Amino acid sequence: MIRNGLEPWHLLIVGIVVIVLFGSKKLPDTARAVGKSLRILKSETKAMKDDGERGRVERAGERAEQPEEKSERLGERRAD
Repeated sequence: MIRNGLEPWHLLIVGIVVIVLFGSKKLPDTARAVGKSLRILKSETKAMKDDGERGRVERAGERAEQPEEKSERLGERRAD
């Protein structure tokens, strides 16, 4: 019995005990809070991805401009 560990019916019993202990009044509120937290997490991760992509585009634009700036700087140094 101990060798098998937790089986699916054990989890079913634990779920029933949780429902009986917390009752039907608190479960919808808890589910609503979990859903709201997941939506916030999803929107924040999407915002982070968007910021990362914008940063890549900006860095790529800076890289394209840098060789021109460097040549201008070198030209100025040679003129001095």
